[in-house]
Amino acid sequence: MLRKIIIYLVASIAIFAIAYFSFVYYATYSEGVRSGELIKISSKGVLFKTWEGEISQGISGAQIFKFSVLDKDEKVIEQLKEFQGKYVKVTYVERYRTFPWWGDTNYFITEVQQDQSPFKMK
Repeated sequence: MLRKIIIYLVASIAIFAIAYFSFVYYATYSEGVRSGELIKISSKGVLFKTWEGEISQGISGAQIFKFSVLDKDEKVIEQLKEFQGKYVKVTYVERYRTFPWWGDTNYFITEVQQDQSPFKMK
């Protein structure tokens, strides 16, 4: 009897853990596009190195959008390095949660392209 209870308890915990990690891995909360001046892109971390960045969306950095980039998106990382200090438009997905080896934020950049700044005088 006790053995059966322990088996059910362990199986329930395993099923819950698999369901939770599957949800965190696959589910996204929102998707969108943001633009602004790319002010930072860096690889940081002690145990897990992750790519983190910031976009200034207002005058004098009044509104900062912080984001992460997955290691597998090497093309995006290279483009962000190239566009440092320039006005960019990024496509992102927002996740409910994240893993420590993915990044510090829930926002993950999937595409980046250089854009025209609306603040520049012609």
